[in-house]
Amino acid sequence: MDGFYYQPEIEKMPRKELEALQLERLKWTVKQALKSPFYSKLYGELGITADTIQTLADLRKLPFTVKQDMRDNYPFGFLAVDKKELIRLHSSSGTTGNPTVICHTKHDIDTWANRVARSFYMVGLRDTDVIQNSSGYGMFTGGLGMQAGIEWLGALSIPAAAGNSKRQIKCIMDYGTTAIHAIPSYALRLADVFEEEGIDPRKDTHLHTFLIGAEPHTEETRRKIEERFGVKAYNSFGMTEMSGPGVAFECKEQNGMHIWEDSYIVEIVDPETLEPVPDGEVGEMVLTTLDREGMPLLRYRTRDLTRILTGPCPCGRTHRRLDRMKGRSDDMFIVKGVNIFPIQIEKILMQFPELGSNYLITIQPVDNNDEIIVEVELGDLQTDDFGKLQSLTKEITHRLKDEILVTPKVKLVERGSLPQSEGKAVRVKDLRKLV
Repeated sequence: MDGFYYQPEIEKMPRKELEALQLERLKWTVKQALKSPFYSKLYGELGITADTIQTLADLRKLPFTVKQDMRDNYPFGFLAVDKKELIRLHSSSGTTGNPTVICHTKHDIDTWANRVARSFYMVGLRDTDVIQNSSGYGMFTGGLGMQAGIEWLGALSIPAAAGNSKRQIKCIMDYGTTAIHAIPSYALRLADVFEEEGIDPRKDTHLHTFLIGAEPHTEETRRKIEERFGVKAYNSFGMTEMSGPGVAFECKEQNGMHIWEDSYIVEIVDPETLEPVPDGEVGEMVLTTLDREGMPLLRYRTRDLTRILTGPCPCGRTHRRLDRMKGRSDDMFIVKGVNIFPIQIEKILMQFPELGSNYLITIQPVDNNDEIIVEVELGDLQTDDFGKLQSLTKEITHRLKDEILVTPKVKLVERGSLPQSEGKAVRVKDLRKLV
């Protein structure tokens, strides 16, 4: 390693060499995938073999893989190795059907841990750091995935797991935590608890870095985390189907997430036509694994909406950059013919210093029309200051209408009155689905 790169031979690999490596690994991945029941049957019917891939453009000859395919072939229809070669299984929650299962060989776990460690090193973390992981451990990949990366880096890990904010703070104070991995909404919840305990994390802790991800969030949310903790907060992307955290990560430039292209091929397609969109335009991200033995996935539709950021990064890494996730195509809700994403509303709310970080969007039918109610907690502003509340409510409503093109009903509520979540925050309650 040199002073700035964890694996300079990979991170700074010239594009032509990187694409040649991708092509080599793509051919191997197709060959490996054909060992699985699902791809063997599907590709057999279509006449697809490893020889179908002669250039990276030939990837488009392959059909898309979707979540329903994984549910229909639960649990081992995508398995491409003998079970005796597996050492770990992860899965999604499966709240709306069979969970999506991903099985890993030792090779898969090692390369995953290496990508996470590479990501940590990229944002300045070293083996002298104390990294606290507030993700859930178990079937969710954020816990063990980050844990393995911390250990691969050689840093001291604090596997605090999710929730119990006072215990999280005790760990931070007692063990000298310097970096935390947290969901953005929980990071802001933790800041509230620090304040309630009378502790200023900017002065009374050793924190300097937050690693945030697992839910869509705005730049305003990131900056609020940085301001309240006195840290730098780096955005990341991962998902169970792609192993977990460490698929893409920001560098110190904070100008997009480098996707590790030695392990993944990224495509951005129009979610309706499924045709590719030009770099710089928003579309649905489609990912292909390149270095996974147990359960390779080809052209997996993630449903996440983002875009490729054009131009070189000043950090010197050649792996392309993804913009922050705009949301998921299945998170979008439609009111009065307008497509709206929760992150659009968050973007506006986080611009008001008078507001707290917790909010809830409710969509309900009223007299054959859909109504949007945005409840948001106040910060330190006194709720009995009626004139100021009225003026603030009017300004928020106006700004939201400009952003989402629909006039919502804004309700300012007392701090702590909305449900608190120590996992992924539930931001939308669509009552139309109950009618």
